[in-house]
Amino acid sequence: MNSFEYKRAEQEQAAIDAIVSGKDAKFLAGGTNLIDLMKNGVQTPSRLVDINRVPLTNIEAIPGGGLRLGALARNSDTANHPLVRKNYPLLSQAILSGASPQLRNLATNGGNLLQRTRCPYFMDPAFPKCNKRSPGTGCGAREGIHRRHAILGASEQCIAVHPSDMAVALAALGASVRVRGPKGERMIPIADFHRLPGTTPQVDTNLQPDELILSIDLPQSPYAAHSHYLKIRDRASYDFALVSVAAALEMQSGSIKSSRIALGGVAHKPWRAEKAEALLAGKQPNAATFEAAATEALNGAQPLKQNAYKIELAKHTIVRALTLAGGVA
Repeated sequence: MNSFEYKRAEQEQAAIDAIVSGKDAKFLAGGTNLIDLMKNGVQTPSRLVDINRVPLTNIEAIPGGGLRLGALARNSDTANHPLVRKNYPLLSQAILSGASPQLRNLATNGGNLLQRTRCPYFMDPAFPKCNKRSPGTGCGAREGIHRRHAILGASEQCIAVHPSDMAVALAALGASVRVRGPKGERMIPIADFHRLPGTTPQVDTNLQPDELILSIDLPQSPYAAHSHYLKIRDRASYDFALVSVAAALEMQSGSIKSSRIALGGVAHKPWRAEKAEALLAGKQPNAATFEAAATEALNGAQPLKQNAYKIELAKHTIVRALTLAGGVA
């Protein structure tokens, strides 16, 4: 690990000032991903700004409806908060399906959003080809091992997937990310927070390097009674998703009034299946309806040889998640 300067901030502005004044500086919260990247030599910040004492841990109702999740609230505290469990059970399920209890006790909400891909070609500098780590070198995964990689929204430059479970549920719930930087405060819709790789796979999000995540804001949700997060992985105990689905239904008189479907493990960012959602509107919650939506959700998938299985796996996972969300026998 390279040497670095360590600073501790106790207020938002002090944290932002420390980032602005430090070349290649990074915020340090739980550190569950950043420290690994530093140990591997993937990231070599010259300064770490410890923000664990900045007062951003509250989880509280937003006046007029909704819920504000402090960026420094730990994942375990968020998943088990009474308001999250009652009004956003989809989010609770997603968080509890990720990592291990020990990691969830340390990882923060803001840090969860900023996780970097676990693609082995990115995580290990011994592999020379990785456009995400070293732009212009190529994508080692395309001609190498890509069983776990993207089938939607990928590019010639990168086929990595985003690892977060929490972010998939937040995409389904229509969250917004509240951030602050030298130019002031702004809100970033979760749909615009993460980026597809395009020609710049090294840029994971639309968060600026000098901006601090303050909170994740959830709107009021009509989906609490009919939602489910389903994660398919190689090891049930602790692993990243091969495919995951956040499914939510708003029911009215036995029909589907509205729905949300977001997929993980299949793209560079949480993938909203908006055309599949539109197809469900006004339909009866049954196997035929859910199968049609699943087929629509995977239209346009472009797998490679080793990850073509993900298309059928994703379809079956969508049908199962919708079935569980709708309480269909």
